[in-house]
Amino acid sequence: MIYLDHAATTALDKEIFETMKPYFSEKYGNPSSIYFLGQEAKAAIEEARERVAKILGASPGEIIFTSCATESNNLAIRGIINYQLAISKKPVHIITSSIEHKSVLETCKGLEEKGAEATYLSVDKEGFVNIEDLKKAIKENTVLVSIMYANNEVGSIQPIKEIGAYLKDLNKRRKQPVAFHTDAVQGFQYAETDVQSLGVDALSLTGHKFYAPKGVGILYLKEGIKVESQQTGGSQENKKRAGTENVPYIVAIAEAMATASSKRQVAGGQIRKLRDKLIDGILEKIPGTILTGPAKENFANRLPNNASFCFPKVEGESILINLDFEGIAASSGSACTSGSLEPSHVLIAMGYDHTIAHGSIRFTLGKDNTEEEIDEVLEKLPPIIEKLQKMSPLR
Repeated sequence: MIYLDHAATTALDKEIFETMKPYFSEKYGNPSSIYFLGQEAKAAIEEARERVAKILGASPGEIIFTSCATESNNLAIRGIINYQLAISKKPVHIITSSIEHKSVLETCKGLEEKGAEATYLSVDKEGFVNIEDLKKAIKENTVLVSIMYANNEVGSIQPIKEIGAYLKDLNKRRKQPVAFHTDAVQGFQYAETDVQSLGVDALSLTGHKFYAPKGVGILYLKEGIKVESQQTGGSQENKKRAGTENVPYIVAIAEAMATASSKRQVAGGQIRKLRDKLIDGILEKIPGTILTGPAKENFANRLPNNASFCFPKVEGESILINLDFEGIAASSGSACTSGSLEPSHVLIAMGYDHTIAHGSIRFTLGKDNTEEEIDEVLEKLPPIIEKLQKMSPLR
């Protein structure tokens, strides 16, 4: 199989798996137990926490281990908003974007039903938030801004550092500070994630996007940011996320982050070359193809592994099925919405009509893809599109 859906998930790296193995059957203690076996597991968690904190430019006490980015996003957004609702006794305001992951959008919609207010910023044709729109949206009761670092469907890298700098300056003049959260799931491998440099108060990650296993995530939460715990019980994770910690997976995500951050520039450069070849080849070989997301002159602000397109007069699902017959795995939008018959909310927010948006395909490359694989995709995809377009009732 030619796997080109790394934005959905990545394979567990074999070396990272080796670091996990002892904590399944040899060092298997409960970290809350006071005897040696438990304290051995506890030490492994705290070592992992220190490694993650160092990579993110944070302190260990600001790192919370979760089960995934969806939980991290929920803990950050629900946690902050519910805490503020409880102490203010009046509506509070969230600002996010219209192209966020569903775990952010659905969380914000749910909070609206509980009495919060929400503003969903529009984006331009390339999928970028306008900072001026953000500035205009801030109100007296705004307590949280949540803008994703990089979009999972079209690869647009948002101006997080500029937003962080603006909010930091703004908060000097406000009685009610505005917290800043970013879903950095797609951005971690390829963009700077030092939380001090970015100016964020909360940042979400998940391991399975950078060769750690599914089932472990991270929330960076700046010291002093108050949240209401979403999972109650024991005092684990600084009393912010109760439950026995998943020791082998925590060890694995720290190892995977260290590996990914050390190889960020080299891996990004290699993948970018393959990505550019794929984009150039598809645009050349398939007339009428629409490149979605940042245009070529703006590729510096596009994830280096992302190549996303719309093929007019074709259903994305039909393309995926035909690619699968050829042993090629891609996706039509986000993995979390691929079961829906609705067109991509990201593309609709970017101004594409429903007919065009239904023909979306996303290719996302990873560290093991080769030039030969790209050549094969460029050989197999054009006849698939031609066949489907001839069959389409829209032609």
